[in-house]
Amino acid sequence: MRGRPFGVTMKVRAGQEQGYGVEQGYEVKRRGSSPRGTGQVGDPGTRGLALLMHAAFFLLLGASLTRFLLRHPGETRTPWIIGLSVALAVLYVLGPVLGSRPTPRRLVWLGVLVAVWMVLVVLAPSFAWCAVPLFYTGLRILPPRAALALVALLTLFVVAAQLRLADGFDPNLVLAPPAVAAVATAVFIHMRRQAATQAELIDDLLRTRRELAATERREGTLAERQRLSMEIHDTLAQGLSSQQMLLQAADRTWDADPATARRHVRTATGIAERNLAEARRFVHDLAPADLAEGGGLEAALHALATRETAQSQGRLTVRCHVEGTPHTALPDRVQSALLRIAQGALANVTEHAGATEAALTLTHLDDRTVLDIADNGHGFTPAPRPGTPDGVRGHGLPAMRARLQQLGGTLAIESAPGEGTVVTAAVPLTGEPPTAPATATGPQDSP
Repeated sequence: MRGRPFGVTMKVRAGQEQGYGVEQGYEVKRRGSSPRGTGQVGDPGTRGLALLMHAAFFLLLGASLTRFLLRHPGETRTPWIIGLSVALAVLYVLGPVLGSRPTPRRLVWLGVLVAVWMVLVVLAPSFAWCAVPLFYTGLRILPPRAALALVALLTLFVVAAQLRLADGFDPNLVLAPPAVAAVATAVFIHMRRQAATQAELIDDLLRTRRELAATERREGTLAERQRLSMEIHDTLAQGLSSQQMLLQAADRTWDADPATARRHVRTATGIAERNLAEARRFVHDLAPADLAEGGGLEAALHALATRETAQSQGRLTVRCHVEGTPHTALPDRVQSALLRIAQGALANVTEHAGATEAALTLTHLDDRTVLDIADNGHGFTPAPRPGTPDGVRGHGLPAMRARLQQLGGTLAIESAPGEGTVVTAAVPLTGEPPTAPATATGPQDSP
């Protein structure tokens, strides 16, 4: 995973919040939409179709009643026709009140609605056209087989009503209603299947999003753990190691040379104070304490060189030199990484190299920033390959390489027995990761 681990973690957290919002919005939408296979009204397109069917029903009902009153004025069945029409309209209006799930009460309502319509069709065949909205109502509420049976029954009544109104036998009146009913039913079933397929795809997408969020969360957690382990190694662990060495030296010389022993204790106390500041900084925002004091990377490196020289009590002299001027301010993560690398490298010099002099050289180039840590110690033979068991004794150099790889940089180790060591860390100013794994420009490293 490239990039700053803490930023990755924050991105994952934001992604989780955003993913949860999408999932939550989808769940809210699903609660207002149809369960799979019920045909319940949900999305705006379905609601629009339902409103259109409601309007068509009342329009056809009003047109059929008007036609009957105009063509059959003063008949004895007129009050029955008007009363049944009003009853049919009231029943139709009560449908949405009863809910949209196929409950027993809803099925009874549909049965009464269809029965009243059939009576109207028997008394006045012109009311047969109201069957079209009833097709849609039955298909939405009933299971597929029951809905098809209802559509067939309604179609049969429509054909019979049309034949009663016709002067003679007309094949169109027998074939057209079944054809229209078949087309309408096929279109509705196809739409419902498409909606069910879309719901399944959305469910799969949400499940994939949840799995991806979980994976990113795990990766972010591992990256943050790696970063914290490097921070602790480069600061607290190195400081504790120095304190242990000083206190052991003080214990050995306490009786023979009390002044030297006390000097070792005072130096260890200074290191403990520095570690305490680092620990508090971890708690605050995990930034290096030297950088938090202001002045940028250059000032932090000078302070590090001065402190290491003082703590060595004359055994090691560390100098710091800066070449060039950065065109833009270095990102905080680059400054933090280079400072941690300098701390880790100097800790290795103090513990392993037996050097008397060390130099920190920070060079600002046009396309990259380079930090060299050189010493005149006894050197070592670098491992033939990075990460080989015979060349890795601790976490120092692997931690440096991991920091630089996260920034798209490279780490080079040049050393030989008796010739000292030079550790070179280079970070591109673009911050883009390299196209190939980072490799050293010289011999490979060993802690």
